[in-house]
Amino acid sequence: MSDIEVVERWYEALGARDLTAIAELLHPEAVVTQDERLPWGGRWVGHDGFLQFAGALTGSIASAVTIDAIFEADGEVIEVGRTKGTVVANGQAFDIPEVHRFTVRDGQIVAAHFAIDTPGMLAALHA
Repeated sequence: MSDIEVVERWYEALGARDLTAIAELLHPEAVVTQDERLPWGGRWVGHDGFLQFAGALTGSIASAVTIDAIFEADGEVIEVGRTKGTVVANGQAFDIPEVHRFTVRDGQIVAAHFAIDTPGMLAALHA
């Protein structure tokens, strides 16, 4: 698979909640990061770290990503789109832009950074 195909498959696996495929696509020592101001933000390492990240995320929001573009730039695979959903605690709806950056090596994601409109998400979380 090309690096873009790895990332496309990642989103398919996430959408299907296919933990086997997710584990195959994510390097055992992968680093996942997101803005620390978010309840699920921080630096998460490896499969266990990703599961903790995913648990904190899904415990805070119910959301889906709409992909506008996936392309390669500067040695990374970049995904640009929107995340839309609701906050679990208060039911507040949100629809905000996001950019995800992936580093792929030998068919596995070794690093991922998930950037969103943090102020917009914080406003929804605290509505």
